[in-house]
Amino acid sequence: MAKKSPTKSAKAPVDSDKHIHLATGSGAPDVIVRSLEDAIGVQVRDYRKHAGLTVAELAMAADISSGMLSKIENGQISPSLSTLQLLASALNLPLTMLLASFEENRGCSFVKRGEGVAIRRRGTKVGHNYQLLGQSVGGNIAVEPYLITLNKDAEPYTEFRHEGVEMIYMLTGEVVYAHGDRTYHLEPGDSIMFDSAELHGPQRLIKLPTTYLSIIVYQRR
Repeated sequence: MAKKSPTKSAKAPVDSDKHIHLATGSGAPDVIVRSLEDAIGVQVRDYRKHAGLTVAELAMAADISSGMLSKIENGQISPSLSTLQLLASALNLPLTMLLASFEENRGCSFVKRGEGVAIRRRGTKVGHNYQLLGQSVGGNIAVEPYLITLNKDAEPYTEFRHEGVEMIYMLTGEVVYAHGDRTYHLEPGDSIMFDSAELHGPQRLIKLPTTYLSIIVYQRR
């Protein structure tokens, strides 16, 4: 009696949802999709705080009530275009800036090689040259990525101190970097991340010129 050919097993169905929900290894939470009212409220509150104004001060400048402004900032009402124009004028902004965070296209900053903006900071006076590689676009969190070059005339400087978190990634050269009462020997490929409210900076310059990436993250006020 002839043997039956083995039946081929059916392929497991592809789980399309699995591909939809693929994500990076980051621990960042999912993107929150805001309503138009919420997006406007976030922008108004962010620019008000950036201008150093209280709710009452901005409301008075825009000739609206503090209660209405509070509801706008909390996304509880949908303001008219005329009200938004009053707020934009009081904040010295174009009206479109208050709608920017609701656009479908997310912000992106692109800098061509060698075209980063030269920034003068405290370290510049001791031969620490800063090149800004991009700018964060809106939101409550600011990110400042720098390419820092320590030239042959650079001097050690360990008095840097500012709010936020900083990460350094060494590209070339060799330094001993101080953070608080500890030091770290940094060579190409090494990285260090620290609370930048503590005193920090290169304490000993072993091999110059030195270049490294410095990424500073802090909450806008």
